[in-house]
Amino acid sequence: MIYGGSPLDFLNPPSLLIVFGGTIAITAVSFSLKDLKQIPAALWRLMAYTTHNPQEVGVTMIQISEKARGGGVIALEKISKSFSNEPFLKKGLDLTVDGASPDDIEQILKQEIYSTASIQSKSVDLLRRSAEVAPAMGLIGTLVGLVQMLGNLSDPSTIGPAMAVALLTTFYGAILAHMVLVPLATKAERNSHNESTLNLLYLTGILSIGREENPRRLEMQLNAMLPQTNRISYYD
Repeated sequence: MIYGGSPLDFLNPPSLLIVFGGTIAITAVSFSLKDLKQIPAALWRLMAYTTHNPQEVGVTMIQISEKARGGGVIALEKISKSFSNEPFLKKGLDLTVDGASPDDIEQILKQEIYSTASIQSKSVDLLRRSAEVAPAMGLIGTLVGLVQMLGNLSDPSTIGPAMAVALLTTFYGAILAHMVLVPLATKAERNSHNESTLNLLYLTGILSIGREENPRRLEMQLNAMLPQTNRISYYD
């Protein structure tokens, strides 16, 4: 674009309005108002999500289990305060400190995992739906530009602007779909999967702590959930 001339040649407000405005409008119609209120925050959280190493998470849970086994509720309460940046883990530890039974903790945290995964799935669906709509809006813009051009062939001064709309809407639609929305949807889906895996590791550790199981047993449980390359060898 830069080598071929001025990048401003690729700026066309009518084409932007058709593609971006049309994509936003049609995507919004595809979802309920309730979903549209929840999705932006969930989507932002997925985009800003920091990936954790599952092996390090497993080791952390074993260390927490050891401290809780030796120091009891008081030690666990202190540990919980240090995980304010991990709300799921902190909630599970707080429930354990408050004396909730492992069955109740499991039910509460599994419901939270399900609810979080549900809204994150809708966030990914929104991005993929937008990626489907954007090229279609580009095609619609192309047809609009061609109709305007063919309807005014007697006036050569209108041919250029109409042809710009026809070509640039297709260009914008392809760029928006394949260089923005599809990569974002892929990233959001991967981060959602990583967070669900992480929360399951946390849940396994929290339940083991609540049942006052031997940390060695927790290590075996976590290794059963982890890939071979990420297995924990904490006691070896």
